[in-house]
Amino acid sequence: MATKSSSPSNNRLIQWLAIALLVIVADQFTKVLILHSFQYGDSHYVLPFFNLVRVHNTGAAFSFLAGASGWQRWFFVGLGVVATVFIVWMLRRHGHQTQFAWALSLILGGAVGNVVDRLLHGYVVDFIQLHWGGWYYPSFNIADSAITIGAILLIWDELRRVKRG
Repeated sequence: MATKSSSPSNNRLIQWLAIALLVIVADQFTKVLILHSFQYGDSHYVLPFFNLVRVHNTGAAFSFLAGASGWQRWFFVGLGVVATVFIVWMLRRHGHQTQFAWALSLILGGAVGNVVDRLLHGYVVDFIQLHWGGWYYPSFNIADSAITIGAILLIWDELRRVKRG
């Protein structure tokens, strides 16, 4: 007789949470490397379109609310906690939907990775800088990349679902 802890839905949830944990570990590891190797504002050329930099983002995507007086730190931490609870609930209910669960796991890992930064530093450490011909894309990190890939997978999953329906 299978116990509740070994049920297929719990095993799937553990699988999806493990993926999120891998994102968090990769994100935090790379940020520690940047924090120990770069001073704030340092930039290192890697390729003609790619630099490693050290920047601090107190806001959200594209530095939204970065100029606020500090309340945004706790707002984004709270938002991350709410998103975490909601995503875990969704993974528990829909863990059998592989692409959907992959998307949620990536978003969860990225969200928690950035929340850890806000709690530890008061800002998010960004270090990937893409540029071309004088144009610079806002700097980002592994967590942001996971969130973006997760969002793309969510959109793709929904488009496939609509097409099938």
